[in-house]
Amino acid sequence: MKKRETPDAPSSEELRRIAEELNLTALRDALGGLLAQAEQSSPSYTEFALDMLRTEWTARRERKLARGLKRSHLGTVEGIDGFDFAARPQLEPRVVKELLNCRFLEEKRNIICVGKPGLGKTRITKAIAHAACLRGYSTLFTNTAEMLEDIHASLADGTFKRALRRYAKPALLVLDELGYEGFDRQMATYLFRLVSARHGAGATIVTANTGFSRWVRFFPSEAESIATIDRLVDRATILRFTGKSFRSPKDVHGAPLD
Repeated sequence: MKKRETPDAPSSEELRRIAEELNLTALRDALGGLLAQAEQSSPSYTEFALDMLRTEWTARRERKLARGLKRSHLGTVEGIDGFDFAARPQLEPRVVKELLNCRFLEEKRNIICVGKPGLGKTRITKAIAHAACLRGYSTLFTNTAEMLEDIHASLADGTFKRALRRYAKPALLVLDELGYEGFDRQMATYLFRLVSARHGAGATIVTANTGFSRWVRFFPSEAESIATIDRLVDRATILRFTGKSFRSPKDVHGAPLD
């Protein structure tokens, strides 16, 4: 009887070489273990082929996820576990949890988070953006003022279109702290062009500390304000954050100031 081939036989080395040339690096590295396991369990041809392909597919998916999280610039993400929804009476937990399913991304709809500082807008926003990354959607988190400064700086080296495209392209763009700083006419134009480019083509999440009626003061003119807001709120989900700020000092020393 012909002796069954072991994982150390020449053919296993050929498998490794083929995996290497096909850039199946995860399969190449795991091949020895897969062959040894197959020697013991005697899987069907289909099961063994599936084990090999699943090994490579899983590794590539994890690498893609890691790259997506890195490119998203999300930083630390706390998630919604432990978030005190009771302190936010107008924020419905089931609505937030539904947004984590990312259907709004498929529908290319926006989310507007409005409320005073310290109410958890950025935390909820990052949780939703993180869920988008886990589902494979390209995501970019940015401070609005810093983004506009970056686009403006691109004029100096002739990369304006590339810079604008960098923010227009992701499936999900998060504009944090919109309106914390006013816009001059040029900055307002950049924002309008970006919002117009993404309207109906991608989803945008915005956090702002004031309601829409006050946004006009951030723009050079009411017309520019209305044109930008109109596109942002079109079919958008609006989350209103109210209540007391989560933020508080660690220590207080001395008498109260008059």
